Amino acid sequence: MDVCGGDRVKPKCYFTQATLPTFVDHGQPPMKKKPFSTVAKQSFSHTLDVVLLASAVDRFSQALASGPGTLHYARVHMKLSELVAGDFFDQYIKSGSILMLAQGRPGIDHVFALSDGVLRLEVDKPTYERLGLQGKPMPSEGRRHVKARYAIEINLRLPCMIRGHKGFDRIIWAFKNVLNHSVTWLFYDLQPRVDRIAPIAAHAPTLRSIEPEIVQLDNVTVPQFPNTVESDRYGRSTATELLEWLSLVTHLSPRMQNDDDIDGYLCRYSVPTDLSDSQEDDTMQDAHTLVKFRWQGFLPTAFISKIMLAALKASADDWFALSATSFSGEAYTTLKHNDGALIWEYVD
Repeated sequence: MDVCGGDRVKPKCYFTQATLPTFVDHGQPPMKKKPFSTVAKQSFSHTLDVVLLASAVDRFSQALASGPGTLHYARVHMKLSELVAGDFFDQYIKSGSILMLAQGRPGIDHVFALSDGVLRLEVDKPTYERLGLQGKPMPSEGRRHVKARYAIEINLRLPCMIRGHKGFDRIIWAFKNVLNHSVTWLFYDLQPRVDRIAPIAAHAPTLRSIEPEIVQLDNVTVPQFPNTVESDRYGRSTATELLEWLSLVTHLSPRMQNDDDIDGYLCRYSVPTDLSDSQEDDTMQDAHTLVKFRWQGFLPTAFISKIMLAALKASADDWFALSATSFSGEAYTTLKHNDGALIWEYVD
């Protein structure tokens, strides 16, 4: 269901709902099913928010301590040619598993990213023509005054990616003669080595650690969540109102508090009262203390998946909301309620 687009506008937000399995194996979660597949689709995120009831905070903190723990990543200055040379290439890309993202504004600057051994380059047309590497034009969606850009994807784990092979030598030439400037990268090792000096140490990395910022919001008016959302016009309105409420709660807006007395001339928002599909009186709203956990930095999919599993374990029969925003502007929000999940995905 498209909840943010119209008939004449490209859809920007998609809404889906899914039923959670009765048992989730934390060692092998069902990453091909929503909401886990939504998390897996977004390789890198810079902000992650989890909102849950205060009664579940202790359980969530314990699950975090025994699960994902503290996230460690690095900031390093490297050239593209240094990625495909020496121990860095052999130990990290050929036989290891790392994630890297270079600085750059999507649609404006050159953008480089490395995930699962695949190096993705987004460059302008003049640079693409000088590189001599095979790529595809990026869609502009008919927008005027947008310069043509090209995406090049190189699987560096292919057997042919060795020195002496014509195709690989062409890549090295392009990195040494065209894209030969040093850029700032964010680096995360999915298989960290503690028994020897890591190859990245030769590039003087700056190490970073991420701990969650925890904020509490008291006396929050929480609507009765629906078990299912229909695909008709009423369902679309329900999904939109839920997303609006979740967005305001994530930003800890005082408009969510039960005793908020702001002048109606300044804000006309009120918490929705007719969202529930149960037979109970859905005009009755409860006030709860909510707690938000926020992580900001270089957040890989594997880490966010562990956070979601910890929230599932801690919330039990209660609800929680999880939101993640990528460096390119794409984002998603998931609301877990009872045995189901409501998912909003922002696309660009």
